[in-house]
Amino acid sequence: MKNSEMMQRDLDVIWHPCTQMKDHESLPLVPIKSGKGVYLYDFEDNSYIDAISSWWVNLFGHANPYINEKIKVQLDTLEHVLLAGFTHEPAVELAHRLVKITPKRLQKVFYVDNGSSAVEAALKMSYHYHRNQGANKSLFLSLTNSYHGETLGALSVGDVALYKETYAPLLIANRQVPVPKDQSKEAAAEALNELEAVLKDDADKIAAFIVEPLIQGAGGMHMYHPDYLAGARVLTERYGVHLIADEIMTGFGRTGEMFGCDHAGISPDFMALSKGLTGGYLPLSVVMTTDDIYQAFYCDYNEYKAFLHSHSYTGNPLACQAALATLDLFEQEDVLVQNRQKASYIREATAKFMALPNVKEVRQQGMVTAIELKGYDVKERIGLQIYRYGLEHGVLLRPLGNVIYFMPPYIITYEEIDKMIDTAYEGIALLLEA
Repeated sequence: MKNSEMMQRDLDVIWHPCTQMKDHESLPLVPIKSGKGVYLYDFEDNSYIDAISSWWVNLFGHANPYINEKIKVQLDTLEHVLLAGFTHEPAVELAHRLVKITPKRLQKVFYVDNGSSAVEAALKMSYHYHRNQGANKSLFLSLTNSYHGETLGALSVGDVALYKETYAPLLIANRQVPVPKDQSKEAAAEALNELEAVLKDDADKIAAFIVEPLIQGAGGMHMYHPDYLAGARVLTERYGVHLIADEIMTGFGRTGEMFGCDHAGISPDFMALSKGLTGGYLPLSVVMTTDDIYQAFYCDYNEYKAFLHSHSYTGNPLACQAALATLDLFEQEDVLVQNRQKASYIREATAKFMALPNVKEVRQQGMVTAIELKGYDVKERIGLQIYRYGLEHGVLLRPLGNVIYFMPPYIITYEEIDKMIDTAYEGIALLLEA
């Protein structure tokens, strides 16, 4: 089958996410037949370096032989069983291993299905915890420029203007405080002062403060200093407000440590994990929380304090086995050290972007690097031009507005890093000739 045939079969029936479908009248879909390592292959054997880890999920490459084998073995044993009143070995083993590697206060694991659902569950847990303690705290606090998912609760605590304006009547009560303006310690201190002012006045109404540690993903890969996390933990504890760490994108080595919170040495009240959890194989997410919070829901059935949340595929054995295999790879190889070495190489290799007059800033945190352009209106859709250029030259880049970013699988080689960076550089430089 040719690419064109698969494209048309798709467009006949599929409504794609985060997509204005009318764009595909002029922007061809890319039908992928297979993947191997950092490469995706279409139906005409064109290859593309997956520079964005297929929406930030793929850690150890496509068709990873170790993860493949673990899932195949699980498939012949148990594909799924409900997690209400039943359990299974992959879920139990994964929960123990997650407790071992996450911040020390996080002792309980609640399985969910995807990132947005994990955020929803954490929000509900926080509100319900306070309710069980006799407090009515139904307001949530989050950062400006934040993104936490697109289900209604998750959307409520994000700060994507288009989404919030469209669905405003459906959203739960939320308030934003300013995100630190850059990665400096001074910006962190300034933003913490504003956070404390809000907590001082309204802590009795606020259930939780939710943050993306160090990197705001969909917010243009905006980054800030770990001091802000450390200070936010101190303030939320002081004022009796929960801290929710949305590590859906930042978790599992992406920031240079296993979790973004590790850079600040903090332990939140809730940690939401997904994306890289299964190495990019299967949908799975968890909410990690403390034993104190768990105990607030532990009661006789007729007390109605139990947590009310469930999904049909909660703790799916195949997904749990993929996650266990992913954690095995972290243990078998010195992944974090290798990531830091590659991050250092990427930092040096991207320094040349600052010589381009249409580049505003290059910023980096671990295996995430962002190049922000200047001089273009977002409506010009400059990012789309970079996307097209990348595909034409064998690299999948999916810019966020005027921000081009790299978030490749950890197995990427230095030669592949060079191609990824050079392709983006050439595409940005070409804009100057227009």
